[in-house]
Amino acid sequence: MLKSGGAVILMPINLNKKVLEKATYLTGDADTAAMLPTVPAKQPFAEDIIEFLNDVSREIMKNRAAKIYSDVVTFGFWIRKASILKLKERYDTETKDIRMGRGVAFHIAPSNVPVNFAYSLVAGLVTGNANVVRVPSKDFPQVKILADAINKVLEERPEMKPYVLLVRYGRDQTVNDALSSAADTRIVWGGDQTIAELRKSPLPPRSGEVTFADRYSLAVIDSDSYLALENKEKTADDFYNDTFFTDQNACTSPRIIVWTGSRREEAKQLFWDTLHQLVEKKYTFQPIQGVNKLTSSYLIAAVKPGCKIEKRSDNLIVRVRVPEVSDQLMELKDNSGYFFEYDCDDILELRPLCDNKRCQTIGYIGDSDVLKPLIYSGVKGIDRIVPVGKTMDFDLIWDGYDLPALLTRTVSIS
Repeated sequence: MLKSGGAVILMPINLNKKVLEKATYLTGDADTAAMLPTVPAKQPFAEDIIEFLNDVSREIMKNRAAKIYSDVVTFGFWIRKASILKLKERYDTETKDIRMGRGVAFHIAPSNVPVNFAYSLVAGLVTGNANVVRVPSKDFPQVKILADAINKVLEERPEMKPYVLLVRYGRDQTVNDALSSAADTRIVWGGDQTIAELRKSPLPPRSGEVTFADRYSLAVIDSDSYLALENKEKTADDFYNDTFFTDQNACTSPRIIVWTGSRREEAKQLFWDTLHQLVEKKYTFQPIQGVNKLTSSYLIAAVKPGCKIEKRSDNLIVRVRVPEVSDQLMELKDNSGYFFEYDCDDILELRPLCDNKRCQTIGYIGDSDVLKPLIYSGVKGIDRIVPVGKTMDFDLIWDGYDLPALLTRTVSIS
């Protein structure tokens, strides 16, 4: 800060450029990153942000390569103008108060979900923040497709360049330190270990943090409702997208299938047979996955009395029927088509499983009202209840966090 003729001149606060040059920039560069603290915040759902996202959506939708990846297409559809305006309607309030972005949002995306970084970026953009996003270190083709689309639009809208920085770097605390020092909000995805690592890098005193820790999810299927569905193949495709699409690595992917209703065995047979046919056609199966699932099923049978490994013709889908459910089951989970199954007579039987803050999403087939007594019982888990096929659909309310509230500040005017 300098004084000149009685006037106060604020000097730019820039970050250590040499440290920032350790990162690879998919959009922007170290010079732009160094000036992040000087970028002005915007109002939530500012018109230029909405138009920018709509242009990115167009670039995605006309890209042939993008159409190979359903997660990329889904994201492109989600950020079109009509969709963002619907989100805006939910957060419009008629008060004298003014809401603004908090400033700089530093995002750490998970390594195992290719498109998650883009959703996190959009949450930061629509809430009026300048964003620096560490993308997955793995070279997912989806990341390149989205970065190319964003870069093309940034060339047409250069005023947006300070608000969209995509970076890739390894486990380097000096880079974490630099970007954290500029952050008004730090958003950490990727589990407990990642959160612990980032917390070694201090935030400024007035800055906030949103963390998305290790979670698990389940599905509750009412057998009578399932059997009444006309299109069982569509339901299988929906469930496939919830689970096999990410090898069950997403926190939203059901690990435990809970069956209710009066025709459970009939429904199970049809449900798993239909899914198996789809998995045979679509899923790329590695032999090591079969070995891992077989090992996991034998292990739980050995340590949990009463468990039963359901008969199967191959290892594409492994089902383990359990006599009771609790959060301890998650210590024995596996992925790539490995499911626990439980027959439920009373929804409150799920309390031991859901009374844990790690319990995130319930996907359902049937009537969601059936699940309300479980919520009202006071369980500490469950942040989302969505239809099967929608567990991965991103929303600005996620993991129980209202992101527009956390990523903005309110100027109170009375």
